Amino acid sequence: MAFLTTDYKENKSNDYGVLPTGNYEMIIAKAQETSTKSGAESLQIELIVRNDLDGVPSLAETNKKYHNRHVFMDNWKRKKTNQYDMQGFQYILDAIGVPEGTQINSIEDFLNVLSGKVAKVYVKKDKNEYNGDVNDVNRVAPWNFSKSEYPQSNHQLKENSGADPFSGNNTSAPNVSDEDLPF
Repeated sequence: MAFLTTDYKENKSNDYGVLPTGNYEMIIAKAQETSTKSGAESLQIELIVRNDLDGVPSLAETNKKYHNRHVFMDNWKRKKTNQYDMQGFQYILDAIGVPEGTQINSIEDFLNVLSGKVAKVYVKKDKNEYNGDVNDVNRVAPWNFSKSEYPQSNHQLKENSGADPFSGNNTSAPNVSDEDLPF
């Protein structure tokens, strides 16, 4: 009896580059306010490609192939008003199923409403130029959220061995100045 028979069909690439453009069933793992060293504030949403939909044939090229991958979405306060784009948040709230007319009394309540909810999210692969370097990035706009086709989630959060980008102890966070922001 052989110790091992080679079988490579389950081998997967460990490439953690950006996701290809497409619709992904995602879970909102975390939402938190953050700010740059220069004081620009944003609400950052951490999205994870759901890992509980591998058996859905129509999701073989998205969720099955890329489950557990993270995408971060920044919602910057506008310089002119020092306020978030509340209309943009409406798309997200609608997609996660918050009933029409629901009052959300504080940013903390808003963050709590988002956490753990599922949505279908259109993720775009784009180019970003910063200080002369051009890199591939993923972009998600609030209007790219829609209701999940699979609202019951059995997603299992995977332990993250890396630094928490929201902890404040992440020394690799990008330094973004107000001049770098497009608004």
